Amino acid sequence: MSTYLEDPRIVEFDVRTDEMLVNMGPQHPSTHGVLRLVLRTDGEIVSDVQPHLGYLHRCAEKIGENLTPRQWIPYTDRMDYLAGMNMNLGWSLCVEKLMKYELPEKARHLRVLIAELGRIASHLVGMGAYGLDLGTFSPFLYAFREREKILDLFEEVCGARLTYSYITPGGVTADLPRGWLQKCEEFLEQFEPVIAEYHALLTTNAIFVKRTANIGVMSADMAISYGCTGPVLRGSGVDYDLRRDGEARYTSLYDGYAFEVIVQKDGHYPKDHDYPAVPGDAVLGDCWHRFYVRMLEVVQSIDIIRQAIDRYSKSTGDWGTPIKLTTKLPKGEAYLETEAPRGQMGFLLVSDGSAIPWRVRARSSCFCNLSVTEELCRGCLIADVPAIVGSLDIVMGEIDR
Repeated sequence: MSTYLEDPRIVEFDVRTDEMLVNMGPQHPSTHGVLRLVLRTDGEIVSDVQPHLGYLHRCAEKIGENLTPRQWIPYTDRMDYLAGMNMNLGWSLCVEKLMKYELPEKARHLRVLIAELGRIASHLVGMGAYGLDLGTFSPFLYAFREREKILDLFEEVCGARLTYSYITPGGVTADLPRGWLQKCEEFLEQFEPVIAEYHALLTTNAIFVKRTANIGVMSADMAISYGCTGPVLRGSGVDYDLRRDGEARYTSLYDGYAFEVIVQKDGHYPKDHDYPAVPGDAVLGDCWHRFYVRMLEVVQSIDIIRQAIDRYSKSTGDWGTPIKLTTKLPKGEAYLETEAPRGQMGFLLVSDGSAIPWRVRARSSCFCNLSVTEELCRGCLIADVPAIVGSLDIVMGEIDR
């Protein structure tokens, strides 16, 4: 008998029924990485789903206890590798909190600009890959067309297109190149009208709505009890965003910025958007709403980036001075959470006073979001499992650290 069936939490199936165990992954296009899902099925109906992790584990936290904080920055890139800038930001803020380091004004606006560009790039991958999960290829190509332009901007800033190591404790590794802000503004001008194409391809597409509306419904209480965060939480109607509700050291980055926390309250578009209304059979907290939150956050990030460009251009001072590789840390501990594209990403740093941390830990948003999979998939069809898992928008590099 397999190890899976020896788990005391699992009721052994009756061999006289048509129940069977089906492996989805760890090498499956709809698991968004090396995730193994063991499905217990009776025909097309799924009665139980057990996620199995650990196929990508790299001991990143233990490595962080053998490197200085600045040296560990490249390892944060490889957690949520679709939002490396946002991972860099979270760890840098945690180290600066322990060191009681105050960021220069110019560096603050620079970080907001880069982090929100990273949020857009991440959500574009989430949108395009979700289309692939449900059987359509075109949205993926449309999404990567615009994402490549963001990566071009990142490449000019730091020379990399995926793992950046740009935002670092003390500031950033270099100021923006000459003419970069103008290129960024040109991208935003070109990108904003394109968003309507995404809504035509997916959001209001009749087939997409049928595959996502009223599927994988997660109530607000369920989302909170499982520790879900980010678009997964706000798609269930919970108004919570760390950019507004988080710790002062993080929210101070956004001081003076006008932005709206995107949260779903019903099955219709907000009145200030000109996109056509979705059919009225969408239930709050389903796959469609989790997807739609990300689409609206892209529009919100465009507005924040424009504000950051204006504030950065007018600010004085420098872009921050990165700490030295061998800088000693003060004795103590610090924990800080940021609003990454996939939710609440936290870093813990404990120091004994040397240059190398005594303890390093990370709180993964995707790990908590994935934990609700079993409950969401219970009673669904096998074809709905990719729709539910895709709506959670997980990245296994963040889960298997």
